[in-house]
Amino acid sequence: MLTQVDPSAPIKTAGASSLGGLKVFGDGASLADFSRLYDQGRVTGFTTNPTLMFKAGITDYADFARQLITLIPDMPLSFEVFSDDFAEMERQARLIAGWGDNVYVKIPITNTRGQSSLPMIETLAADGVKLNITAMLTLEQVAGAIEVLADDVPAILSVFAGRIADTGVDPVPVMRAAVAMAARKPLAEVLWASTREVLNVFQAAECGCHIITATPDILKKLDMAGRDLEALSLDTVAMFRADAVAAGFSL
Repeated sequence: MLTQVDPSAPIKTAGASSLGGLKVFGDGASLADFSRLYDQGRVTGFTTNPTLMFKAGITDYADFARQLITLIPDMPLSFEVFSDDFAEMERQARLIAGWGDNVYVKIPITNTRGQSSLPMIETLAADGVKLNITAMLTLEQVAGAIEVLADDVPAILSVFAGRIADTGVDPVPVMRAAVAMAARKPLAEVLWASTREVLNVFQAAECGCHIITATPDILKKLDMAGRDLEALSLDTVAMFRADAVAAGFSL
């Protein structure tokens, strides 16, 4: 028996017009990729982190950041602290915040020993530092961050929906709840982080998330949104055939 599918279901068949007010931020550590995405007008902000920068072979953190700020001076840019000591973390945060008005400082919700960053977050937010609270996976963490953020300072709450999904848990209810909780702070935005596939973009929009991060590969695939599935099936068959011929396979 065939499963009946509602053809109007927004997540399964949505096109780019279904994103509503969702903002898409580019995620990575390549100046070339960021410059291209900026010139194409495909995103409205950018994020990076020490892991992405390490994988990209970046050795001078400040130089890379300053080049990116010069390249993109008019969109939100998030740079992460990398110390595990709170005093040094705060020093780095204040230094990074001074690089530009469009800069958000990414602060992990805890250090590697599981000690809460919330007291430091509260101090920085009270001093007007724009923060991106990162590496959150639970609603308890989100609630704690919201509690200490300032009402009059912009902030981003990065919830790693992709990593939640990696554990076998549906992130959608978590993200919906995070959005509802964040409504207490008028300048706080919920960001769907660790995006795994194009579907996540439409899930984030349906959940009411304010922002989603996406790598260049995901953004390229976003062009497929709304494609006819029969035509895509035919393209897939043609790809298999062309690759078999190119490989010279015979039986």
